[in-house]
Amino acid sequence: MALKFKSSGIKIDSPQIQNAKVELTPLGIKTPMELGSDRSGIFAMNFNIGDQIADNFRNLLMTNSGDRLGRTDFGANLRNLVSELSNSPDFESKAMAQISESVQKYMPFIDLESFSAVPDQNVSASLAKVDIRIVYNVQRLGISKKQIIVSIYSIG
Repeated sequence: MALKFKSSGIKIDSPQIQNAKVELTPLGIKTPMELGSDRSGIFAMNFNIGDQIADNFRNLLMTNSGDRLGRTDFGANLRNLVSELSNSPDFESKAMAQISESVQKYMPFIDLESFSAVPDQNVSASLAKVDIRIVYNVQRLGISKKQIIVSIYSIG
């Protein structure tokens, strides 16, 4: 008895495959939150893994310990450091140590490449602002030399 597989699938060179439109799956909500389109739903979504990693990394840097419900140790805890040490000579080393520790714990796939912190002297006397620039790589995904800049404000 001969078996026939005539209806068991579609050939790869078929026009159905060649002209198929691939819909990307949303990976996460884009922050800061904004209204979405028909494609993403009620909130705008990230469809690219590199954008989602950058978004999650920014959230990690901007979060202080105790800010997240259920994950009280989540975050780089930079706001307290800015208010205490923004003009201190060892600010950069302490900030980089805190960032490295939180990245190792929550996003170990990120390789930190460079770090720089620039205090902004043009804000009022009661407000401290530091711009933190980090260059990072995610080797498994082929993401290299991606840059993120975060501004940390603290009243003090």
